[in-house]
Amino acid sequence: MIIAERKPIDEILKFLNKHQKVLVLGCGGCVTVCLAGGETETGILHSQLTMARNKEGRPLDVIEKTVERQCDFEYLAGVRHLVKEVDAVLSLACGIGIQTCAEAFPEKLVWPGVNTKFLGVNLNVGEWAERCQACGHCVLDKTGGICPVARCSKSIFNGPCGGSQGGKCEVSPDTDCAWALIYDRLSRLGEVDSLREIMPVKDWSFSRDGGPRKLVREDLELESGQ
Repeated sequence: MIIAERKPIDEILKFLNKHQKVLVLGCGGCVTVCLAGGETETGILHSQLTMARNKEGRPLDVIEKTVERQCDFEYLAGVRHLVKEVDAVLSLACGIGIQTCAEAFPEKLVWPGVNTKFLGVNLNVGEWAERCQACGHCVLDKTGGICPVARCSKSIFNGPCGGSQGGKCEVSPDTDCAWALIYDRLSRLGEVDSLREIMPVKDWSFSRDGGPRKLVREDLELESGQ
């Protein structure tokens, strides 16, 4: 899941300072699950913006709408008629959805209403933790399903660094050492001997080093073209 948090209201008000009518566009995907940009949050922000601008004596006409996914052009097509009515769009989607909006509506300013944080998991109510960096070359088969790229503070392969003590990372005593977690899990599963295999230096060409990434499924392209 993509984890995001809403930007401070003062920052959002600066974005919208010159506008008189805006569309606050929520997303029913990840930002709904992490309580940053779903239908409820869209409604709350609508009220906050309206009250803040009324207090300034410069009323802001706000339209609110939440689509199923902002990262899909198909769903954005359904709000094109609303976009035509406003000066700008305030997107509460993740960075992917915000950019998709900007591409779908090139004639309008699209402002970001959230900060996209990481790919993570919900640990508890109001608590999320990073689990993946989308590096493009997964090694979870070798590490017991625990990612050393995302969960080790130094993204180290082949064991912990010298700063790890008592199962905790030197960066913070609140942070588990990823390699202690990996070792403990593989020990419980009777697979600890697999750690004797040295993993090669990571090939970062699968990650961001080669520029923006793209995935093409030729089998699906052929099917859609029939």
